[in-house]
Amino acid sequence: MAKIIWTDEAERWLKDIHDYIAADNPTAAFAVVEGIYERAQILSNFPEIGYKYRSEPEGDIRILLYGHYRITYLIRGSDRIDILGVFHGSLDIDRYLP
Repeated sequence: MAKIIWTDEAERWLKDIHDYIAADNPTAAFAVVEGIYERAQILSNFPEIGYKYRSEPEGDIRILLYGHYRITYLIRGSDRIDILGVFHGSLDIDRYLP
């Protein structure tokens, strides 16, 4: 079972998503962010469930889908997964992942 670590940047993305939705509907904002977080928890047992985006020296970067969002993560080994960011599907992910 791998430990899931949310990077500071990923946490900022979640906050931005929450704030954007909350401007119109605070209840929906909470539900979306909670859903994203809960979806990411599956990675602790099934780290390769997302599709492979690319390989890096540190490990594979993969993407797990949740509704209109892409949860981007790095598999650092059998015991650690770093959540790199959460992106809306309309965004060009290549602009955000170096």
